[in-house]
Amino acid sequence: MQPREYQTKIVETCKKKNCLVILPTGLGKTLIALMLAEERLKLYPSSKILLLAPTRPLVEQHYESFKKDFPNSENYEMHIFTGKINSSRRADIWKKAQIIFSTPQCIHNDLENGLINLKEVSLLIEDESHRCLKNYSYTFVAKKYREQADHERILGLTASPGSEKQKVKDICDNLNIEAVEVRTRESEDVQPYLQKLTYELVKIEFPQEMRDIRILLRAIYDRKIEELTNRKLVFTKHITKVTLLELQNKLRNMVISGNKHFNILKGISICAQAIKIGHAIELLETQTLDTLFLYLNEMYSQAREKKSKAVVSIVNSKEFQDAYIMITKLYENRFEHPKLNKLKELVIDEIKKSSNAKILIFSQYRDTVSRIDQELKANNIKSEIFIGQAKKKQVDGMNQKEQQAILHRFKTGEINCLIATSIGEEGLDIPEVNAVIFYEPIPSAIRKIQRAGRTARLKPGKLIILMTQGTRDESYHWAAHHKEKKMHKILQDVKEDLENGLDKKKQKTLF
Repeated sequence: MQPREYQTKIVETCKKKNCLVILPTGLGKTLIALMLAEERLKLYPSSKILLLAPTRPLVEQHYESFKKDFPNSENYEMHIFTGKINSSRRADIWKKAQIIFSTPQCIHNDLENGLINLKEVSLLIEDESHRCLKNYSYTFVAKKYREQADHERILGLTASPGSEKQKVKDICDNLNIEAVEVRTRESEDVQPYLQKLTYELVKIEFPQEMRDIRILLRAIYDRKIEELTNRKLVFTKHITKVTLLELQNKLRNMVISGNKHFNILKGISICAQAIKIGHAIELLETQTLDTLFLYLNEMYSQAREKKSKAVVSIVNSKEFQDAYIMITKLYENRFEHPKLNKLKELVIDEIKKSSNAKILIFSQYRDTVSRIDQELKANNIKSEIFIGQAKKKQVDGMNQKEQQAILHRFKTGEINCLIATSIGEEGLDIPEVNAVIFYEPIPSAIRKIQRAGRTARLKPGKLIILMTQGTRDESYHWAAHHKEKKMHKILQDVKEDLENGLDKKKQKTLF
């Protein structure tokens, strides 16, 4: 593979310093890793290269890339480490392997059990390194590597490290980063290699019928927030889902520590009710009516079985019962969120332009993904859902073989349209697409950048975001927009801090 100018420049920095490389999806982070690995093995022929990625499919993808593109790859012992391989056998493989591909958890376990040592590793590559925070295995492996390696060199790769300066600094500290290399779609040396990206924000009106339901659900939610305030459990007017989840966790920890005061116990129940109603409002505003209807039916089922006092309290309220009657009527009359119809129009329009069009649709929830798939198939569109493995027994998920089969069908054109949850955002080898459509905006800059990077790489592409006006869709869209802008400013600051820090180190050695 012929490296591009910006890749060559980045590798030159990585040769000299531990480096965090921030590059949009599809702009060749793997080739940078490959070039640096080749350089390190030339410098230290008897050393090892260790490449970590957060999921097994991504680990396998890197392995295949190295097998295919690494110079004289047949002369190097390349091995994938997984938990399926017996630990004593992994220890034997480690001794002879030169390039190892693994999940961080697997290496973490083997280091803790004393099965391997990182002394001979001349390059540690951590892909999706925005995860190198707190107690995640990436952090543990990086720490051990710095302690044990004879010839330390670290390469962190990510499309976006996030928009909080402290988190970016923590990633840099955990990886002992000495330099940051950042490129965006606007970078001068990247632009010659990119195709045109058309961006469209499609504004959808929130129907009156759904607004009336929101008024009822909002009344319950506001009442719960007022109760938490009166009990002196929250002290801010700006309450978000994150605020409630953090409060719930804090109160539970207090109970575990032995504080079983009535106010704490009552607070846990009220907090759970607020979270559940808040979730119902989010589904109403941003998802399909079908998704909301399924969620409310599940709540009724839990209440009947008395699985949760919080749920029983919610479904017994008059507002909830009135809202449920209204939703049921809309459901029976086949009323839907207008987003779904708009999405269908957009997909049909893309396929009319090109029968070979490939479209990737993202949505937060599996029920919504299924509903979209149902609607598209009803209009003779060749679509499939793409979801992760099930975390709960009652939820059907996809194993890796099923995921790979779907991706193959998408690549070969057997499928026009792939409807994915967050599984489609990070790392997986999804082919170039004509259009990426967000069924709903997301507040995360990291996830927005990863999703958008699926198009306009080898050919012109579109990014379309559906936004329901007057709902949390709007706040999520602008949150991600501002976080992305903030991220670029933070990265520049961190880059300058590192450069100044290195200059000070040089000055100290001079004097």
